[in-house]
Amino acid sequence: MYGVTTSDDYQPVTWVGRYPVHVTTLLVALHSVAAVFACFVPSFFNALMFDSAAVLNGAVWQIATYAFVHPPSGLLWFAIEMYMLFMFGQEVERYIGRRAFITLYLLLLLAPTLLLTLWGLSERTGLAGSSGLHFAVFVAFATIFPRVEMFLRILAKWVALVLGAILTLQLFAARAWPELAVLWLSIGGAFLFIRLRGIGPELEWLTALKDKLQPKPKFKVVPRSSPRRVVEPENVYESIDPLLEKISKSGINSLTANERRALDRARNQLLKKSP
Repeated sequence: MYGVTTSDDYQPVTWVGRYPVHVTTLLVALHSVAAVFACFVPSFFNALMFDSAAVLNGAVWQIATYAFVHPPSGLLWFAIEMYMLFMFGQEVERYIGRRAFITLYLLLLLAPTLLLTLWGLSERTGLAGSSGLHFAVFVAFATIFPRVEMFLRILAKWVALVLGAILTLQLFAARAWPELAVLWLSIGGAFLFIRLRGIGPELEWLTALKDKLQPKPKFKVVPRSSPRRVVEPENVYESIDPLLEKISKSGINSLTANERRALDRARNQLLKKSP
């Protein structure tokens, strides 16, 4: 449920006085510190931005640090981005838990640059900023809560689809193929991470795909159990002698139900044997 803690793992990383600090709050603080630091040391950007050529030459930290590049010229959009991260990120963290949210964030942080590193073997690529990463966090939110009403009472799933379509058209028109691949890698990664945890409304096509991928159960043939046959004693007279003696002493009403059935079976056998 939106706005309600549903995970037992929604625990704060630390406390500031009486106020808990969750992973989302810590991420907003780290990005904010990086943005303020960049205002005083703008040349520091070059060491943080992802450059496939530099990574292949040993600057492996750029695989993660690119997301903390926030130029002073875009501080207004950066403030909006951090507000969106705080609003939607905390809901995702509250729903799936702290450890799962950290895993999701690391996946969305590292997967794009790992892809661009491989792309860089044939064509030099670069990446800076966290807009795509945090848009993917919003996609995760829309996957969990697709029917939450947002701007102008538009459902979250439609907002995610429209924004994703707009970004796709912009990158397609610019022929920015590496950036387009990163965008859909982030969107797909966020969506599948949430869906594969069994979260979100039922999707028939995804359920059918999961059923096809799961191994089919092996059936074991169990032999049919045959009913046990009651073996009648060969000597009928020996089986009914105690019953006849009991009748002579106490009368036929003294026989139990089982004894009456035994007596009837013995009589039927004698009738079959008689010529």
